[in-house]
Formats: sequence, structure tokens, C-alpha cells
Amino acid sequence: MSLVDLIQRDPDAATLKLWLNKIPYARYLGMDADMQGSDILFRLPPDDKLIGNASLPALHGGVVGAFMELSGAIHLVAKMENPVLPKVINFSLDYLRASRLRETYARCSITRQGRQVANVSITAWQEDMDAPNATARAHFLIAEPNKE
Repeated sequence: MSLVDLIQRDPDAATLKLWLNKIPYARYLGMDADMQGSDILFRLPPDDKLIGNASLPALHGGVVGAFMELSGAIHLVAKMENPVLPKVINFSLDYLRASRLRETYARCSITRQGRQVANVSITAWQEDMDAPNATARAHFLIAEPNKE
């Protein structure tokens, strides 16, 4: 079953795992997601292959960014009435502190969803949700523009 077919399912913990399993980079990162009520908590487990600064050790900034971007896209799909695969228009990331080699979490919220574009905010943290490691804003194309 393709990812396009899978996104038509109602999101629950099992469906989220199936979605992530269909995305090669999410599999490489080891991403996981779980439902907490109506909210989704994304998790990035520590893995030595994700280290960018070996002296700390800290996660590579690109890994943190990819984790957050994928989290935002999957969150958006899960919350859409008529799910489609979103395409990133832009992604703005603020690194607030080093992301050490430990469990990293992300939570997302849809700021606005129009007919063609959605804006999603993403926050990543490790030990304390009130002390985020990074915050991001993403714009996603969720429908092809009319070709008239």
C-alpha cells in the first residue's frame, strides 16, 4: 500500500507508524509518533549515526531540521479533512540550544490552513518541554493551484 493510500486512513498510533515507515528518511532517523488524546507527539531516539558534533556529543543540525519538517508535514496530514501529501514551500528554523544525543520530541500546531497553503509551527525539546531546543515555522502547499 502506498503512502498516498495510507494517508486516507484515520490517524491513530498504528497508522502513524505505517506512515513513518513509508518515508525512507523517517525510517533512517528512527522517527516514531504517538497519539496523546487528539495531539501527536513525535519522537527521535538517540543514535550515534545522527551526531553532528562529536565533542558534545550533539545531534547534527540537519537531523534536527529534518525531524521537525517531517513532524510538521505528518501532523498536517493527520489533521486534514481531505488528506493530501503536502509539499514544503519554505521552512524557517531557529536553533535555541544544542540538541544532545538523547531522546528528542516534537509537537506541532497548525497556525492556519487555507485551500492551498498551510502554516505549521513546530517545537522540539529534549528533557523539558518548556525549554525547547528549536522552533520552526513551515508553509506547505496542500493543493495544486488552478491551471486556468
